[in-house]
Amino acid sequence: MYNDIYRLEYKAEFQNNFSINAGLTKWRQSPAGVIRYQVIPAFGDPRIINELNTTEVNIGFRWAPKEQFYQGKLYRTPIYNQYPIFTFNYTAGIKGILDGEYNYHNLSAGIFKRVYLSQFGYADVNLDGTYILGNNIPYPLLTLHRANQTYAYQLQSYNLMNFMEFVSDQHASLNVQYYMNGFILNKLPFIKNLKLREVFSFKGLYGGLRDSNNPSLNNDLLAWQRNSDNEISSFHFGDKPYIEASVGLANIFKVLRVDYVKRLNYLDHPNVSDWGIRARIKVDF
Repeated sequence: MYNDIYRLEYKAEFQNNFSINAGLTKWRQSPAGVIRYQVIPAFGDPRIINELNTTEVNIGFRWAPKEQFYQGKLYRTPIYNQYPIFTFNYTAGIKGILDGEYNYHNLSAGIFKRVYLSQFGYADVNLDGTYILGNNIPYPLLTLHRANQTYAYQLQSYNLMNFMEFVSDQHASLNVQYYMNGFILNKLPFIKNLKLREVFSFKGLYGGLRDSNNPSLNNDLLAWQRNSDNEISSFHFGDKPYIEASVGLANIFKVLRVDYVKRLNYLDHPNVSDWGIRARIKVDF
């Protein structure tokens, strides 16, 4: 896609680690490559849509008790502690202002918690969800769940999900990254000298799509995306969540993490893999 985005944003942070941000966004997106925005009516010829225009206002809140940072000149890195981090965001699409074509309301919330397990290491747990209010919304404006088709392991993406594969207007997800910190490997002769560290992950995602926003049931909407073989390649969730898990080694040469990732379901979708090897640069101290 080609995206043309203009954004005005304001953010304020307070002494109690509470922050608020608000903004106005004008967004124009145009399909490219194999992507086609088209409406296929029950009778008549398909109608090509060259672009989607939206105008959004948003407000968001974040509370991170006792949060600290490593502060640089341009960037800062949070130091996680035993307290959870809460986020909430509300976005409204406004029709008729700055070329906006759709009305909708998007509410999302999330909780992040680092769980310390003493000598067993620690786990980073992310729980989040979204609910979108509105009818007859084209799927590019709904939740396109974060996929990854590269060989890099991405913490917040689904590493064996294809781009634009799953679409929903309501969802909940769980992402657990468990770092055992060498609890097992440090007890093995010779292996312990390499200072390798075990890492495990679990990612589960489940969502829904109302009939009014489902292209399979509403011919007035943009049709589902198709791949280069003209197969439908975008889907809503069935009666089960999408699940993937991984096991890997971190601290390889002090900087490298390598995971074996396994996709556990929806294997009947076109051009998907049930397993893969992914790598990530991660500096451990």
